[in-house]
Amino acid sequence: MSSLDAFAAAKLAEMEARNLRRWLVETDRREEVRATRNGRELISFCCNDYLNLSQNARVKKAAINAIETYGTGSGASRLVTGNHPLFGILEARLAKLKQAEDCVIFGSGYLANLGIVPALVGPGDLILADELSHSCLLMGTKLSGAEAHIFRHNDLGHLTDLLAAHRGHARHCLILTDGVFSMDGDLAPVHEMAVLAKAHDAWLMTDDAHGIGVVGEGRGSSFVGGVKADVPLQMGTLSKAIGSYGGYLCASKPVVDLIRTRARTLIYSTGLPPASVAAAIAALDVIEENPDYAALPLKKAALFTRALNLPAPESPIVPLVIGEAEATMKASALLEAEGYLVTGIRPPTVPAGTARLRFTFTAEHKDEDILRLAGLVRDRILPKRAAE
Repeated sequence: MSSLDAFAAAKLAEMEARNLRRWLVETDRREEVRATRNGRELISFCCNDYLNLSQNARVKKAAINAIETYGTGSGASRLVTGNHPLFGILEARLAKLKQAEDCVIFGSGYLANLGIVPALVGPGDLILADELSHSCLLMGTKLSGAEAHIFRHNDLGHLTDLLAAHRGHARHCLILTDGVFSMDGDLAPVHEMAVLAKAHDAWLMTDDAHGIGVVGEGRGSSFVGGVKADVPLQMGTLSKAIGSYGGYLCASKPVVDLIRTRARTLIYSTGLPPASVAAAIAALDVIEENPDYAALPLKKAALFTRALNLPAPESPIVPLVIGEAEATMKASALLEAEGYLVTGIRPPTVPAGTARLRFTFTAEHKDEDILRLAGLVRDRILPKRAAE
């Protein structure tokens, strides 16, 4: 065995001993909320396709038409082959939805954050990030070379203290947070953060991957409460409630023009396929035309939490913290045996000792399935968690 293979095998053995090894399990996900795995049909409660738009006939037709008209790929970077006309349509739609001057589309949400953060700040600048910010925000922070400090989750007091201590010696300051936190389902206090950022001449950037389409009347976390928070950098993805693929940044025209010129992950990445862009445009049509439908995922999550006497959800994501990875994976296996697909989330995705079941709710989930799932959790998982 080569030293490389020996290294990889040892790492895998170590992770497996701690119940932290990951596996790709073939899963056929099609209509509504059904998923076929190992020959069994399961009801999926682990998908981020909150509005089930990846399976929507109108959205799929738009993607098919785009392939027939423009082909399957974009050929190269948008700056090399030219800006495909569908990009302009989608960027204008997103900017309007987010009440921003302009928008730029990236190949994915992860690529967006890896490109945006280093394009805006660097050595001599300051980044303050929520401790539960998504990995791509934190990786973008490392790539930037800026001085970085982490504030306690949603702790405005701690953020204020860090601004007081460090803002004065920094040229520019960027504050980073998820709008909806992907593993906890709670919202960032973006309105309060926006006021605080402005008072310290800091730039607030929110990652709204899990907000667009399902909170703030479909506009995302900046719009919760009915009035737009003053968030100058609204980033998000097209791969969750939008049901397609890609990432975006909505901001002012000068900022977007700078990102188009400076963001390496835009400049040096092939543009999204036409089908993905067309599907996202059609999905936005569905969301804007059907606000009651867009509100369903949060209502379905609320039905689940009421059945278990859990706190009311702020998003379609409901975590149930089990603690240790082994117990979490056993609970996931128990639910799978009963016909439900609920993925166990383990470190390093979440902090050590907080492994959890992460339930996600979509517009197409049936109430009876939600209530049966809640009963299984109440009768067969919660008692074990309490005993441990």
